[in-house]
Amino acid sequence: MNEETGAVNGFDVITRKIDCEQVLEASRILQKYKQGKANLETRIVENERWYKLRHWECMRQEKTDVEPTSAWLFNCIANKHADAMDNFPSPNVLPREEGDKAEAEMLSSILPVILDGTDFEEIFSDVQNYKLKMGTGVYGCFWDTSMWSGIGDIRISKIDLINLFWEPGITDIQKSRHLFHVELCDNDLLCEEYPVLRGKLTNATVDIKKYVHDDTVDTTEKSVVVDWYYKKKNSAGRVVLHYVKYVNDVVLFATENDEAFSECGWYDHGLYPFVFEPLFRTEGTPTGFGYIDIGKDTQKYIDKGGQAIMKNMLANAAPRHFVRTDGSVNEEEYADLTRDFVHVDGNLGQDSILPIQGKPLNGIYVSVLNGKIDELKETTGNRDVSTGGSQSGVTAASAIAAMQEAGSKLSRDANKGTYRAFRRLCLLVIELIRQFYDTPRCFRILGEDGAMRYAQYSNVHIKPQSQGGMEHGVDMGYRIPQFDVEVSAQKQSPYSKMSQNELALNFFERGFFNPQMADQALACLDMMDFDRKQFVVKKISENGGMYQQMLMMQKQMLMLAEIIDREKGTNLAEGIASGISGGMMLPMSGGSPALENTSALGGKSGTKEAQNTKKARQRVAEATDPT
Repeated sequence: MNEETGAVNGFDVITRKIDCEQVLEASRILQKYKQGKANLETRIVENERWYKLRHWECMRQEKTDVEPTSAWLFNCIANKHADAMDNFPSPNVLPREEGDKAEAEMLSSILPVILDGTDFEEIFSDVQNYKLKMGTGVYGCFWDTSMWSGIGDIRISKIDLINLFWEPGITDIQKSRHLFHVELCDNDLLCEEYPVLRGKLTNATVDIKKYVHDDTVDTTEKSVVVDWYYKKKNSAGRVVLHYVKYVNDVVLFATENDEAFSECGWYDHGLYPFVFEPLFRTEGTPTGFGYIDIGKDTQKYIDKGGQAIMKNMLANAAPRHFVRTDGSVNEEEYADLTRDFVHVDGNLGQDSILPIQGKPLNGIYVSVLNGKIDELKETTGNRDVSTGGSQSGVTAASAIAAMQEAGSKLSRDANKGTYRAFRRLCLLVIELIRQFYDTPRCFRILGEDGAMRYAQYSNVHIKPQSQGGMEHGVDMGYRIPQFDVEVSAQKQSPYSKMSQNELALNFFERGFFNPQMADQALACLDMMDFDRKQFVVKKISENGGMYQQMLMMQKQMLMLAEIIDREKGTNLAEGIASGISGGMMLPMSGGSPALENTSALGGKSGTKEAQNTKKARQRVAEATDPT
């Protein structure tokens, strides 16, 4: 900050309002940022043409009649996109303090509902596809006051890198001094929403890089709307985020011109509302490169090799002949295969018409072409085993599964990057909830048990909370509840679900859910790691606890029955013991529950009854013995 002028980043932001002069200076910085990412924009437009299998337009010098386009690179992107959708993320909010546990549980329940309200699955699919093609996907997380009839809600959007401009040379987008997002809008709609623009939409000050579309896109009646974000210090010395919307040199909205935002800024979290998700990072830029950048050179030679082979095939497949000019053969009749007779003048020599002998293609060229295809598969991690195939000779299901698991490590690595970006996005959503959810909202929540419930939620418990005012002459200030976000896959692949089901059946067959084996099962689970492990541990612990309580109750019942028998001369204890021995409460031989269903009071008669009573007393005593 310049202390003499009070300027930050070249603007007198402390004392001056945002007017035409500041907007023109911002446009100058925008043009500078645009020049800094010119190479990225050119690469993005070219990659889109490769993705649409229009890469011959990028490769050729002049039009030829044979231009085969193989989709090996497209197949790679499609499979990587399918891997990403199989691992669609789901948030779990964790508190940093014990007192915020209830709020974290509520946020874990309502975050998926908020994301679903923005069609996040479709946005996620578009961002992943864009990331695989261009190298970087970008989410925008905004507060939209027009949603829900003016109540407002969180809006998440996919952002095109062509429309976003940042400071060249930085790697963290939050460290950019300014950030611009531009968008083309129809002039008539702009004038309808902002009457101040009437008659001022003639000369555009920003030129946006354009894709090569199949349709003719007319932009003559459109203007560039610029969203300008920048950070500055307020009068208290805290860095806040400010926002300006302008067209050409006309200011439509500026937070510094509004008393409600001049000190606190646009968003309380103070961050640019954009989350970058690069695929393969590069130094000196927040963006990365994608699979088209990796494989387009190999794809180019695959298609050029295919072009040469196709030309050779067409040349040898179509019959061609040498014809002597003095051979006196009617060429039209000879070329017409429907004619039974061909007329000639004079004698027909052996060399009057001579078939052209084609040159068969050497097999080495096909081998080279197949080698380039294998190279593309290797460099993009899209081997056959990753797409559901297997190598020759491998037939065992477990071996194929192991190969597929090893072959998907690149996808798992990319998914971790996706989860890191999703975590940052969820934290932005939580901050917007903290700032704007003043009115209670109703959410429909589906629990893990399938039960549906409705809950109201507002930001009253996550807003800054007073710490008790003054204490010993010191202002204790405010406490802001903080949360962490843990991300897991919401939708697992069919193979993952099958593995999970097999694991559950394996636990059942080995007796993990037998209550009398709870201690052994818990000791084994401590050394294992799998999804929803805590849920299984909780169930086994509950079953073991209930089993111990049941044994104690049986022991008490026998003791009370014996007391009653001694006082009244009855035979109640033998009947209860017979029922326990013949029922399903106690473990029998082999560690499995008894399957007999004799009556708890009737039992069996004669000596068998006495034997059952004796055995039952002995088994209850052994089961409840702490040693």
